[in-house]
Amino acid sequence: MRIVVIGLGVQGKKRKAVAADDLVACVDVALSGADYRSIEDVPLASFDAALVCTPDQAKFEILRYLLANRKHVLVEKPLLAESEKDLLDLDELARANHVTCYTAYNHRFEPHFVRLKETLSSGVLGKIYLIRVFYGNGTALDVKRSVWRDQGLGVLSDIGSHLIDTMLFWFGEIGSEFQVWSYDNFENAACDHVLFGSRGNPTIELEATLLAWRNTFTLDVFGDAGSAHINCLCKWGPSTFTLRKRVLPSGRPTEETETRECADPTWALEYEYFKELCNAGRTNIQNDIIINRVMHQLAREVDRKFILK
Repeated sequence: MRIVVIGLGVQGKKRKAVAADDLVACVDVALSGADYRSIEDVPLASFDAALVCTPDQAKFEILRYLLANRKHVLVEKPLLAESEKDLLDLDELARANHVTCYTAYNHRFEPHFVRLKETLSSGVLGKIYLIRVFYGNGTALDVKRSVWRDQGLGVLSDIGSHLIDTMLFWFGEIGSEFQVWSYDNFENAACDHVLFGSRGNPTIELEATLLAWRNTFTLDVFGDAGSAHINCLCKWGPSTFTLRKRVLPSGRPTEETETRECADPTWALEYEYFKELCNAGRTNIQNDIIINRVMHQLAREVDRKFILK
C-alpha cells in the first residue's frame, strides 16, 4: 500500500516512521521536511491511502477530498464535528466509494487493554460495579504555547475522547449519559483537568489532566467476583496488569500480576490493523458519532462553546 502522511507534527512523525517503506510522500502546510504543501498537489495516481495528522479544523475538508477520490484514510483522533451530519456524510461517502475511513485510537492496541477486554469477556470478574481511570501527563505548558491546541474543551476532548473510546472498546456500548463532576483550567485557557463519568451499570469514573508531572495511567475495575488493575502504559513502562479473585465473605484475594516492559507497540499494531480494514473496506465512523454526542453533551454541561481545534 502506498501511503501519504498529511501533517508532520508529533503524531505525523510517529505515523511516518511506522509507514516506513510504504511512504511515498509527506504533506505539511509549513513544508518543513515535506514534499508537498497541500494534498491536492499530490498526484492521485501515486498513492492509495493517507494518514491525516492535522488540527481538527482542517480534517473534514481533507477527508472529503480523499474519500471522494477513493483513497483510504486513517485520521488522528478525535474526529469531532459541530454537526453530527458531517460525520454521517463522511460515513456515507466512504461506503459509497468502498474505502476505509478509520479514526485512530491507538490505546486499543495497548497489550494490557487487550487483556482486560478478554478478561471482561470471560466473565471472571462477575458483575462489574465500577470502572475508574486516571490518565495524566505534564504537557500543560506545551499546550499553552501551541498556536492552536489551548482552546475548546482542552483535555476533555483530547484525552477524554481516548477514555470514551476505551470504554466502547471494553464494553461495546455505554448507555448512560455522562456528567462532568470537576472541570478546571489551572494553567491553561482551556480545560487542563477534568473528572467526568456516568452513574450507569457499571458506574464509570474518568479523570484526565495535563498537570501530572510524571506521566501516569491507572485503572481499576471492580466486580462481584474480583477486580482487575492496570498501572502505567507501555510507552511509559513498565506496565503491569493485576487480576484479583474475591475471597468470600472477606479476606485477602488470590492475585496474579503480569509486567510488560517494552517499546510502545501500539502504533505499528494499529497501522497493520488499518491496512486490514482497507482490504475489507470498513469504517469506524459510528464510533465517532457516539464520542461526538458525549463531547457535545459535556460541552453543554460546562457551558463551553464547542470549538474544533
